[in-house]
Amino acid sequence: MGVDAGFDMVPRLTKAAVDQEVWERFIRSVKEHYEDDDRVEIKTNYLLFKVGEHPKLPFEGHKFLRFSSKISGRIATESKVMDYIQTVYLLAKVDFGTRVRKWSEYSDQYGHYGWAEVNESIASYEQIDEPEATTLIAGGLNVDPSKSPDIPLFEVKPISAKGRGLVARVNIPKGTRVLLEKPIFTSQSMSLDLIEKSLASKLKSLSKVEQRQFLSLHNNFPGKRPFSGIMKTNALPCGSDSTVGAVYPTICFINHSCLPNAHNNWNEDKGHETIHAIRPIMAGQEITLPYDKGGPSSVRQAKLQQSFGFRCDCTICSLPRPELLASDARRSEIQRLDDAIGNPFNMMTNPGASLANCYSLLQTLEEEFRGSPGVLLARVQYDAFQISIAHGDQARAAVFAENAYRSRVECEGEDSPTAQNMKALMQNPTSHASFGACSMRWKTTKKSVPKGLDADEFKKWLWRQNK
Repeated sequence: MGVDAGFDMVPRLTKAAVDQEVWERFIRSVKEHYEDDDRVEIKTNYLLFKVGEHPKLPFEGHKFLRFSSKISGRIATESKVMDYIQTVYLLAKVDFGTRVRKWSEYSDQYGHYGWAEVNESIASYEQIDEPEATTLIAGGLNVDPSKSPDIPLFEVKPISAKGRGLVARVNIPKGTRVLLEKPIFTSQSMSLDLIEKSLASKLKSLSKVEQRQFLSLHNNFPGKRPFSGIMKTNALPCGSDSTVGAVYPTICFINHSCLPNAHNNWNEDKGHETIHAIRPIMAGQEITLPYDKGGPSSVRQAKLQQSFGFRCDCTICSLPRPELLASDARRSEIQRLDDAIGNPFNMMTNPGASLANCYSLLQTLEEEFRGSPGVLLARVQYDAFQISIAHGDQARAAVFAENAYRSRVECEGEDSPTAQNMKALMQNPTSHASFGACSMRWKTTKKSVPKGLDADEFKKWLWRQNK
C-alpha cells in the first residue's frame, strides 16, 4: 500500500486575478529553484516531478488541490521524493501561508480533500480552461471581477437596525477589489459652522445626481447643521490620520463591524478609495469595515456611540461574556505590544525583544481576527522589516518586506502606493533610510536567506528564535 505525504491548498484557489498572480509567482519560484534539475520537467500545462509517483503542479492555480506522493518503498526512497515535497511545500508556504496544509500518514495525518476529488483535479491539468466569466460554487455565484467587470458584486439593501448596507450578491474571494470610488467631495477638519457653510457652497456646484447622493446618506446628528451632520456621520479620512475627510456615493453605505471582512484604502496618487475583501465573503453576507481604532469593547462602544451614534452588536461585541472578556484581553495585548514595538529605544537597545514582540503581536492578531487580520498583518511585517534593517539584516528584512507587500496587495491592490513602496524595499532593503541606523550587529546580505528549510525551521530562522 505505501505511505502518502504532501500538502493541500485550503481553501482552494479561485480564478480571481489576485489568486492567479500569486500562483504564477509561486510557479516561477519553483521553476527557478529546479532550473538545473532534470527530474523537474516543464510540460505544456504543468510541472512534472519525475520522483516518487510523479506529482504535478498545474499552471492554472484554481485547479490545484494537492501535491503528494508515496514516500515509502524503494522508488520513493531512491528518488528522495520527500525532499521535493518538503521544498515545494516551503516555497508554497512563503506565498500562501496557512492556506497550505501539510500532512503525512506516518503521523496519522490525512489530506483535507478526498482522493476522488484530488484525482479529478489532477486530470484537469491536461487541458487549459477556456476563459469564462462565472462559475457556481457553494450555493452562490463566484465571479472573477477582472473578466466580468459588468457583473455587480453587491447591492445596497436595508439592514435591520442599521439603515442601508452593502450585501454581497456573489461569493467574493479574499483579495478581491469590491469597489473603487472617487469622492463626491472632500472637506478639511474645521469647526462645524465653517463645515456647514463650506458644504452648502460645494453642494450648489454639484450635479443633481451628486446632490441626491449626498443628501440620501444617513445623518446621526440632525439639527441646525444638516450638511455637516451628514459629513460627520459618513466621512472617511483621506489616508491614515488625515485631516481631510471624503464622502462617497456607495462606500458610505458600508456598515461597521469589529470583525470586518473588508478594508478601505485612500490612494493618494489616484485620488480614489478602494474596498478589498480581507476574508472570503459569501453571497448574502453584509460587507463591513471597522470604524473603531481598536481597544477593548468598552472603549470601542464609547467611541462608536460618541462619533457615530450607535451601539455595536457585531459578532465580537455579541459574544458571551467569558468569550468577550478573552477578546478584550487580546485587544488590550495588541495595543500593549504595538506600543512596545513603536518604542525607538527598545528597537535600538534590544532588537531581539522588539522582534519577539512583533511575532507575539502577529500571533495575537491572527487569533483575535480569526486568521484574517487584514492590513494589520502588513503593518506588523513592516515593523519587523524596520527592526531588521536598522541592524543591518538585509536577508530577513527582504522577507518581511515581501510579506508586507503581498498583504498590502491583498488589502489595497497592486496600484497602492504603499504596496509599491513595499515592493521596492523587498527588492532593495538597503534603500530604506534606517539601514544600519542602530547597528550592524545582525549584518547579512539579501542572498543569505536559507534554502531547504521546512516551514518550522524557516519560521525559527526568520524570527531569530534559535538565537
